[in-house]
Amino acid sequence: MAGIAAPIDGSLEGTSLFGHLSQLQYRALMTMRWRLLVNSTRSAQGAFELSARGIAFLVYSIMGVGIGVGLGIGSYSMAAQNAWQLMPALFWIVFVAWQVLPVALASFQEQFDLSSLLRFPVNFGSFYLLHLVFGLVDIPALLGGLCCIGIGLGLVIAKPSLIAWTLLVMLVFALFNILLARAVLAWIDRWLAQRRTREIVSALFLLLLLSMQLLNPALHSRRRHVPSGSNRNAYRHSNAPELKPWMKTGATVLAWLPPGLAASSLNESSDHKPVTAAGSLSILGLYGLVVGGVLAYRLRAEFRGENLGEVSAQNKVAHRQHAWLIDGSGPIAAIMEKELRTVPRSMPLLFAMGGPLLTVLVIGSLLRNSVYASGGSFLLGFPLCVSYALLGFTQMIYNNLGAEGTGIQLLFLSPTPFRTVLLAKNLFHAIMYSLVAVLAGIFAGFRMGFPSGAVIVATAAWLLFALPANLAAGNILSIKMPYRVSLGRLSRQRGSQASALLSMFIQMAVVAMGAGVFELSAYLGQMWFATPIFLLLAGIMIVVWLRVLGNAEGMATRNKDALLLALAKTE
Repeated sequence: MAGIAAPIDGSLEGTSLFGHLSQLQYRALMTMRWRLLVNSTRSAQGAFELSARGIAFLVYSIMGVGIGVGLGIGSYSMAAQNAWQLMPALFWIVFVAWQVLPVALASFQEQFDLSSLLRFPVNFGSFYLLHLVFGLVDIPALLGGLCCIGIGLGLVIAKPSLIAWTLLVMLVFALFNILLARAVLAWIDRWLAQRRTREIVSALFLLLLLSMQLLNPALHSRRRHVPSGSNRNAYRHSNAPELKPWMKTGATVLAWLPPGLAASSLNESSDHKPVTAAGSLSILGLYGLVVGGVLAYRLRAEFRGENLGEVSAQNKVAHRQHAWLIDGSGPIAAIMEKELRTVPRSMPLLFAMGGPLLTVLVIGSLLRNSVYASGGSFLLGFPLCVSYALLGFTQMIYNNLGAEGTGIQLLFLSPTPFRTVLLAKNLFHAIMYSLVAVLAGIFAGFRMGFPSGAVIVATAAWLLFALPANLAAGNILSIKMPYRVSLGRLSRQRGSQASALLSMFIQMAVVAMGAGVFELSAYLGQMWFATPIFLLLAGIMIVVWLRVLGNAEGMATRNKDALLLALAKTE
């Protein structure tokens, strides 16, 4: 690639971070990315993809501006009233959002894999800098940056004399979050690159979530013993000494963490204590240096050529020689077994399916508490939890060819019709879909209480409608807007904003239709009325799904070049 390669004479002069060769490499990389963007708009799909990215960028920007304005109003109010003890809460909101969103969105957004640059004579400093720069264009960095700007503007308007110190603190805090977010993703990729570490991390993650659920009975039992009426204040005062040491210890610990240090530095600066303010900012900067070093340690191994695989070829052959998990000899059974072996090895798919399912426990608890607080009942609580748990199938259903990679060529060379391939994938996804729906219903029932039989039957009928609707739309988008899925990577996925946008609209439409039917039945006072409506819609969508399968062969043939280009291209 012109500009990235070393000079012809082999000289590597000026290979410092901002040396002459490094500047040429940066310029060449920017030119390459720009040309890729321009060339992608020459096709209708590329133009639509660019439009979808623009819409997604606009939506997230509006969200970031809205959150930033809210945080700015909060920081202004706290600074104007000298309520600095509440300021750490704002920084904790930004910190949590900045670190959680990259992991949550890693499987759904496109990211440029910088490891391809290692074939060129790029020095480690340039590789490290490029890794950070490309992290600035992520959605979490956009939202986090807007939140930091909002907090900073609120502080400056309330305390104009702190403009210089506020700017410095916000820059250091933002840089720390950028480094930490990139380090978290880099180390997650390292741990999930091999099967053994992936299983250990998954087990620890599941154990942590289950352990957190054990706290609920204790909290609920404590809440049930709280008296009501005039005795509530006496109860609080009697238990205040018991809770006070824990609150003091927690506040002391939080004050030494980065969000607390940023707020403390601003507080000390407003109190005209420059030495202690500089000390808090220095500790925050030290956190950033430590995190940057951890990231550098991970990137150094990748820079030196570390390439982790799954298992040795001998072990893979040995595994293939064992009995099949599915007793069948036809192409449908073979494809379903292949899917069954692929999904447990794909962390993005496991995370996408397991994350919403476990979140149902939290949603169920929140709805249960709101119901108890209001003394009423929430009719849509049970179907809402079930539908939310199924959102994790968006990537699997709407990009069911993404995990094929270069194997997509074999599907076209195989005598098996393409509609048979999609049918096998749809059957496997339907089984997984039904299993997760049952688990979500059980989780929601235990957290909120099981609803009436009419609601359960209506929810099952809605699933019969939602499943073929998603499968039909997923087959079309999988052929027309495919993108490759890296099975061993949670980040660095080459997602499609266009596919994500359309799938989101379809999911919202399916859920909205279900909510409308439930509300209509509740308004009429006849909940059983929802079941025949859903069954009628399910029959229509089954016919549509079968029609799409029948046309799958022609669609795949017409989009063959695009499928091969998207899935079989070299990383």
